[in-house]
Amino acid sequence: MTEAILTKAELAKMVDHSLLKPTLTREDTIKGVELALRFDVAAASVKPCYTKITADILKGSNVKTNPVICFPLGYDTTEIKVAAARQAIEEGAQEIDMVLNLGALIGGDYDFVRDDIAAVVKASEGNVVKVILETGYYEDLDLIVKACQLIEEAGANFVKTSSGFASSPYTNLQGETVGYTLEIIKLMRESVSDHIEVKAAQGVRRVQDAWDVVKLGATRFGVSGTEKLMAEYDSLYG
Repeated sequence: MTEAILTKAELAKMVDHSLLKPTLTREDTIKGVELALRFDVAAASVKPCYTKITADILKGSNVKTNPVICFPLGYDTTEIKVAAARQAIEEGAQEIDMVLNLGALIGGDYDFVRDDIAAVVKASEGNVVKVILETGYYEDLDLIVKACQLIEEAGANFVKTSSGFASSPYTNLQGETVGYTLEIIKLMRESVSDHIEVKAAQGVRRVQDAWDVVKLGATRFGVSGTEKLMAEYDSLYG
């Protein structure tokens, strides 16, 4: 058995509990947010239409309300992204996840990518902004470095691997599709300054997955199966 490198409470505080599946209802979301509250995770990641109800449930707690905006493709206009971010903050969001404009990045329009993110950062009024690269689409790893640098220059707080909705060429040891490799996590961590954090999404399903990315410097991970993850922790270290 691998030795625990975090307590259960510390592990929970690295989890963004994901409630983003297209079929999740309002009632499903409420139950999911209540689960996030029960485990005292870092944040509940929700559809923007459920930002206000999530904020109401989490009010006064240490669990952040974390809607996504213009998700999962990220190719809305900057004006729409700004409006979405402002509305989310007005409705109680404390953290925001967004997707960078991948086509603009691949096309070399770096100023546009940077300015697009910076506009959302400004609209978020000092609240945490996490920017998704969609690492499964990158054939050139040097472009991951560039994306991370642009995100930092734009003033965002996190570089994040994946939305969980994009196609990906990567699989884990269990043959499951994942949104990143450990090499990519390491590269992302090395591509930004110490004050920029790394979020691993679409891949942390087991305790060992969490340990693997934490050792490489990730401080958050998106998890839809939070209850299962915590139960596994109990079975291993309880």
